Amino acid sequence: MIGCTKLLCGTATVSEALKYQRDSRQLRPQMLQFSTDERPLVVWNTTNRCNLRCQHCYLDAEDRDYSDELTNEQAREFIYDLAALKAPVLLFSGGEPLLRRDLFELGRLAADLGLRPVLSTNGTLITIEKAQKILDAGFQYVGVSIDGGQITHDRFRAKEGAFAQALQGISNAAKVGLKTGIRFTVNRLNQDDLNEVLEVVEREGIPRFCMYHLVYSGRGRELANLDTSKEEKRQIMENIVSRTLDLYQRGVEVEILTTDNHADGVFLYNYVLTHQPERAKEILALLEMHGGCSAGTKFANVDPQGNVHPCQFWQHYTLGNVKERKFSEIWLDKEEPLLVALRKKQELVKGRCGDCRYKAYCGGCRVRAEAVTGDIWAEDPACYLTDQEIGLS
Repeated sequence: MIGCTKLLCGTATVSEALKYQRDSRQLRPQMLQFSTDERPLVVWNTTNRCNLRCQHCYLDAEDRDYSDELTNEQAREFIYDLAALKAPVLLFSGGEPLLRRDLFELGRLAADLGLRPVLSTNGTLITIEKAQKILDAGFQYVGVSIDGGQITHDRFRAKEGAFAQALQGISNAAKVGLKTGIRFTVNRLNQDDLNEVLEVVEREGIPRFCMYHLVYSGRGRELANLDTSKEEKRQIMENIVSRTLDLYQRGVEVEILTTDNHADGVFLYNYVLTHQPERAKEILALLEMHGGCSAGTKFANVDPQGNVHPCQFWQHYTLGNVKERKFSEIWLDKEEPLLVALRKKQELVKGRCGDCRYKAYCGGCRVRAEAVTGDIWAEDPACYLTDQEIGLS
């Protein structure tokens, strides 16, 4: 995750990041992206079930019962193990996590054990009553996916009225005191909606906006041809930079972030190098702490059946299953070949990624590389930086 507001506006400092960088539980949630602690932030897909059927879902979730998902007892054991491992965050995702009957019980357990439980949802089911239950269960943050303006969002979500319901869900969560944010996955079908979504963020007083780049996985794999072009990615990032600075200068309290394309960090560094050269050294130090793509290093995914993956988009590779072996044992296994490789990816990446002077700060998306070339170590096809920007000319 690349903190545009933090890097461009100086709201993150190396000194704060250094203070607790090896103990991520002590860091403010907003600073976790700069932790060097290898205990992972864990995304748990609590259920495959979902009340919507979104075009870019990586789990192919539907509104039906699924067999073999973690039972309440298995989920509790999993959460106890994460707490013993001192994982900094447990993100409850789906499908639609609010369709899991014991969600609030499990969220409360995570909070009581010192994990930071957060919720990723489509927002359509958050009534005032449910928002209060989310708060009472100890959830610290609610992220809601929005795909564009009303017409675009409803088309992506395959449901008329989904946009209005999602915004109402965000409003209901905010009313009870929950911190909220919007997640926006950009692609060719909705890139023209970016400014409209940012206007919604400002108008509704939503404190966080995260733009996700498209990762070719699940239904997202089928949408690979709808990814934005390299030229379009540059234009999008130029717009993100402009909007981030404008919001900050006008005193609008919103944090802008991007994720799933760590070339964004290098893009921001080059911008600062040109426009705020006195801050460039600090930005590079923060990006070094961040370390680029964190799949298999500071980030992990557990699917509804308990299978452990390096990230939520790597569903086709399983490291182990928490029903059979503790998550901590799976994660700390020094003989698991993919984990070993991902933890030294700088030595293995090829092509432009391998030659890039900033590979320690980025490393590219290995899932996208594999989807396009069949080789996880090939260059990231979504890198939009020029040869000059990455030191090749």
